[in-house]
Amino acid sequence: MIDRYGHDVLASGGGHRTRIRDVPVRRGLTVETSDGFVGDVTAATARSVTLRDRRGRERTFELHPGAFRVDDEPATLVVATAEPARAAPRVTPSGSFALPGAPARVARGSRIFVEGRHDAELVEKVWGDDLRIEGLVVEYLEGIDDLPAIVGRFAPTAERRLGVLVDHLVPGTKEARIAAGVTSPHVLVTGHPFVDVWAAVKPAVVGIEAWPDVPRDEDWKTGVCRRLGVDEPWQLWQRILASVERYTDLEVGLVGAVEELIDFCTDAE
Repeated sequence: MIDRYGHDVLASGGGHRTRIRDVPVRRGLTVETSDGFVGDVTAATARSVTLRDRRGRERTFELHPGAFRVDDEPATLVVATAEPARAAPRVTPSGSFALPGAPARVARGSRIFVEGRHDAELVEKVWGDDLRIEGLVVEYLEGIDDLPAIVGRFAPTAERRLGVLVDHLVPGTKEARIAAGVTSPHVLVTGHPFVDVWAAVKPAVVGIEAWPDVPRDEDWKTGVCRRLGVDEPWQLWQRILASVERYTDLEVGLVGAVEELIDFCTDAE
């Protein structure tokens, strides 16, 4: 068979260069190869193309620049590469969409107070990204027995609100009576029903069936550690905190209370 292209697929008669165009590969495109095979494209990869002629015969050819003819002109077949899949938006432990690269906001005047260090650490682990974006600071009080005086010293206003997260906030408890003593419209006191924030972590997350029952006359954390065979409360707390990865690891009562406080304090400005 006569080689219609000569030794150089880029050369043409008269010593002039023939312009070779790029042709996107698509199913049904009619292509002629250097050995005279003519067929329609049935499949293609990054390195080859498969053609089917009018008799139904199929052949596969490697892709080389200028090695084909389309509409009787030299062509380089170009296989479109798939666009890289967009990464799904990262979701923070609180369930919010993350804002990569967003700077932390300058701290607001509003604050959220929680009872103790463990409450603060748990809130930070789950809602920390949201709090930094919102410029909302969380502080812990080591108890709420003096809450009305603490609120008075803070001097909340419409632009400088105060949210307070209380453990064991159920009707008839000491905590409920103390919370009732705070009457400022610029303060929101809310909380969860659990005797301690530890119990707001779902037991299965920590690897136990249920939080142990501890008599009221016994320190709850100490009693829990004793019944779970842990020497010191700090050891169990490290295990609890490390086990929590996102808001679904927490009981709904705590999640709802924290979200309500964040909304209340960020609505101030």
